[in-house]
Amino acid sequence: MTPTTLVFVYGSALFAVSLLGSSLPRRFQMTHTRTQMMLSLVSGLMLGVALLHLIPHSYAAFERIDSVMIWTLAGLVFMLLLLRWFHFHQHDFGAAAADCDLASGDSHDHAHAHDHAHPPDQSLGAAGLFAGLCVHTIVDGLALGAVLVSASADVGLAGAGVFLAILLHKPLDALSIETVMAATGSTPAARRLAGWVFALLCPLVLWLFYFGAAPYLALDLWLPATLAFSAGAFICIALGDLLPEVQFHSHDRVRLTLLFLLGIGLAMTLGWFEPAH
Repeated sequence: MTPTTLVFVYGSALFAVSLLGSSLPRRFQMTHTRTQMMLSLVSGLMLGVALLHLIPHSYAAFERIDSVMIWTLAGLVFMLLLLRWFHFHQHDFGAAAADCDLASGDSHDHAHAHDHAHPPDQSLGAAGLFAGLCVHTIVDGLALGAVLVSASADVGLAGAGVFLAILLHKPLDALSIETVMAATGSTPAARRLAGWVFALLCPLVLWLFYFGAAPYLALDLWLPATLAFSAGAFICIALGDLLPEVQFHSHDRVRLTLLFLLGIGLAMTLGWFEPAH
């Protein structure tokens, strides 16, 4: 498929999985074990994509390793500051799912009492989470757009590694917004609106970058810089946000480690479907 075709395919898929993530609490329970397994796989995949796809692509365009690493460091520091500022990921969905059910009107018998008064700082926390994840998804859209802009026509599955890393991570982000907004007392209408805005943002940035902004940019500078910046952001997310959330208990240590390595192996395998750097 040509890069233009892939823009529509990738963008549509990202929109669909984001909406799916928002609806997960209403479809099935995202248990602690399922979440840990997904985090392990996605962290390995994002780390592999950053080191095996984005940085080599950037170096092939820049041809200056110092410039590549400066932009990679900038992306890592930017995402680290974003995480520290908003602390925007919610990766333990058990308690939040219960609050989500209560907020949506579902009745359950609970053996313990819940305090459902939501102070203003919790509502602000939900707004900060939404803002942080929106910035995060903009970086994702730029990363995928940069890979597709750099690809020549008839390249097969260009950007497959970057796309898959974003695709698997996007439902967790959308689920974070849904559960935290529900736990802080947001109305179903507000949660649906936030879910749709978040689902549209990444494809919109991808399409605007590919069809709108990219032709007017100095691509010999900004394209490799965007790739390297995105690599730094991916490394920070994988090592500074996702992996610290994974609890390697004795009963699941081997399984979670294997899933992490599977994610790295998947990133390596996807390189066979992409054009040479």
